[in-house]
Amino acid sequence: MVAPAQNRDAVDRLLAALPKGDAAGRARVAELGFPTPRDEDWRFTPIKPITELNFCAASVDADATLEGCVFADVEGPQLVFVNGYYSESLSQIGELPAGVEVRNLATADCPAPPAAEDAFAALNAAAAPDGPFVSVADNVNFTVPVRVYYLSTGNAGTTANVRGYISAGANSKLTVLESWAGTQAGYFNNALTELHAADNAQVEHVKFQDEHTGAFHVGALHTTMGRDARVAHHSLALGGRIARNNLRAHLNGTGIEAVLNGLYLPRAGQLIDHHMVVNHAQPYCDSHEYFNGILDDDARAVFHGRIHVHKGADKTDAKQTNKNLLLSDSATIDTKPQLEIYADDVKCTHGATIGQMNAEQIFYLRARGLDEEAARRMIMHAFAGEIVERIQNEAAREELDRLVWDRLEQMKGVGTA
Repeated sequence: MVAPAQNRDAVDRLLAALPKGDAAGRARVAELGFPTPRDEDWRFTPIKPITELNFCAASVDADATLEGCVFADVEGPQLVFVNGYYSESLSQIGELPAGVEVRNLATADCPAPPAAEDAFAALNAAAAPDGPFVSVADNVNFTVPVRVYYLSTGNAGTTANVRGYISAGANSKLTVLESWAGTQAGYFNNALTELHAADNAQVEHVKFQDEHTGAFHVGALHTTMGRDARVAHHSLALGGRIARNNLRAHLNGTGIEAVLNGLYLPRAGQLIDHHMVVNHAQPYCDSHEYFNGILDDDARAVFHGRIHVHKGADKTDAKQTNKNLLLSDSATIDTKPQLEIYADDVKCTHGATIGQMNAEQIFYLRARGLDEEAARRMIMHAFAGEIVERIQNEAAREELDRLVWDRLEQMKGVGTA
């Protein structure tokens, strides 16, 4: 099997920019080919601007800095990757307690990546040179967050692949704060992170994606959870011309609680997509998915959420909501919440809302002394705050709240009637 004719040229150009060593990985990329609108999971997210790139391999940039990046005031170890390569000079790991490993993946003993579900995952498996490796052993409560920075300084066509691996042992606790930023338009980042939470582990993972608005970002998070694990993932997506987040959560034990929580703020010409699949494989598990979007100008967003309750996963409690606020008549959202239930005695709900600001809410606030613009700003900040306030790490939550507030203030549609 080879790539479809409509994207074979793009695949050939991509392979020409890949390392030559992994013949099997290159063959898998060629076999899968780039997704097209005929693929149901990509129907609303055309990737033609990515396939038209003149792909070239990313290179090391020794002049990159962390100036202006988030989480600067958060204490704890930090790993920095510039154009996909580990930066020893910018990273600061320090002394770690017994049972805690924070290092770059190239120096760690790490399992093979999961089977690729599309060409992007296959590309990552074949070409990712490095990435973060964070591991906490059984019964270790690591109280300080681990910060992971991804910086991009390449120009048009520069392609970087990064693979991350996060492991929390039984009865452990871990927080990981992840930041993406770039300085030039046209580069392409392709990332895949595995997160494994063993029995009774507690993990919080925050991804703040603020790529250049002319860049391209395809990221995946594959999470597996053991019995009684507690995992919370927060996605704040602000940047990228096209930004896609593939979230896969596998609840493989009983008594699990999983929270997937996201906010996206696309503006002029941006498209931000969250594609989520939550697999309930065992009984007595809860999953809560909350995704809010605020769209301005001619921005587009996509939300595709699927909760799959397998046979035997009785007593499942699954909730999924997607709420969207459109600040412009030309903004567009394609939302598709789904439930697939093959078990009895479950409680599952899902829903989506799309609309502009509520006139009654604006009237209520104006009746209490606010002018119309101030009323609209208050409503918008509260809408975004529903997502941000779920972040448990206080320092990260406060900083991200300020950043989101500033970004919302820049949206043109906030002051329009």
